[in-house]
Amino acid sequence: MSVVAIIGAGALGGTLAHALAARGRVDEVRLIDPDGRIAEGKALDIQQSAPVEQWSTRVTASTNVTAAAGATVIAVADLAKTGDIAGDAGLALVRQIARADSTAPLLFAAGTQRDLMALALGELRVAARRLLGSAPLALESSVRAIAAALLDASPADLSIGIAGVPPRDVAIGWDAATAFNQPIGAVLAPHHLAAIASRVPALWPPAPYTLGSAAARVAEALANGSRRRYTCFAALDHRHIVAVPVEIEKGGIKHTLDPALSRHERTTFENGFR
Repeated sequence: MSVVAIIGAGALGGTLAHALAARGRVDEVRLIDPDGRIAEGKALDIQQSAPVEQWSTRVTASTNVTAAAGATVIAVADLAKTGDIAGDAGLALVRQIARADSTAPLLFAAGTQRDLMALALGELRVAARRLLGSAPLALESSVRAIAAALLDASPADLSIGIAGVPPRDVAIGWDAATAFNQPIGAVLAPHHLAAIASRVPALWPPAPYTLGSAAARVAEALANGSRRRYTCFAALDHRHIVAVPVEIEKGGIKHTLDPALSRHERTTFENGFR
């Protein structure tokens, strides 16, 4: 039985819970927030939409962080009252989670949690393969959407990867990017590519809906296994958390740097985590 526990019933946590339930690829979603009334209300709203949207995922709510214990995946999102789980308070919460469950992967869904991931790695000694953040995948989707708009095409027709540390130190893998299964440079002029790259800082952090959609895809991959690669925050070594393409297994990850990055893109990528 696949269970995704979501810590935080804020805008992002609620969006992630609904996305997971509606996609129907996990058996249960647990929405956990100290403000139980908000978590319970959102869980009830999501569950009541099941007959209309035709899915059968079970959605429950709790005020106790230890309710995440035993979940297949634990996602860290935003609290209803205080927003993104981050900083010292976020570290204390992640410490609670790590004590309650020592095996489930921890998925950080917000765009502000890269430092929290580094603290979980360095101070709490959480295994690197258990830590990843899905916000870069949301940023990648935004970049693809802008390029698709320029081409009057669907984002599904494009493949564009990123790497580095948003918002400033991001490399877009134009050399390996494709549109309609051909090099993207064949359909977009260099000044268009430069214009898209210049907009990346303004796209960070992505909005809750985009973040929730990206987190749902990664959570499903962690719960069920996947052969696909996703761009996520991951521990490149024992100190640095960067956006990099990762291969996700059930319960964890192994990360692989895209070898198609150009020399300029690699320099940008490397500068981002020094």
